[in-house]
Amino acid sequence: MKKDIPILKVEDLAIAIVPRLEHEEDHEEFWDAYLLNLKDEPIHSVLINSRGYGLIDGEQRQTTTLRYFWEKIGPLEVVKVEPVQKDVLVLASEYWVSFSYNDYLYDKKYVFVPGSLDAMHFTEIPFLNRKGVMIR
Repeated sequence: MKKDIPILKVEDLAIAIVPRLEHEEDHEEFWDAYLLNLKDEPIHSVLINSRGYGLIDGEQRQTTTLRYFWEKIGPLEVVKVEPVQKDVLVLASEYWVSFSYNDYLYDKKYVFVPGSLDAMHFTEIPFLNRKGVMIR
C-alpha cells in the first residue's frame, strides 16, 4: 500500500544557473544551467524537465518544456543542462529532476523564482569556480 512506500529525500544534488564569462560565445545573450552531482557515487537514468513561466510586460508567458536525459552522471560531476536566454530570466525557471540512486527512484523540483537570479544572490558554484545562483 501507499504507506509501505518509503519517501526518501533528495540530497547532494543541485541546479545552478550562471552567467557566461565575457570571453565565451554569446556571453551577452545567454546564461547556462548546470546539474551538480555532489554525491560520492554516480546517479543513473537522470531525466530533467525544464520550463519557464510567469509575466513579461504584464502578459502571462510560458516557454516550451524541454527534456534532457543522461544514462549516468558520475560522482562529483557537473553537466551543462541548457543555455538560458537572458530575456527569460525574468520568468520562474523550473527544473524537475528524476534519477535512480541505490535502486530507488528520486525526484525533486527546483524553481528559480523571478528576481532570484540577481547578482546579490550569487554564490561560488562548486567545481565551476564561477559565481551564480544554486539551489540544493
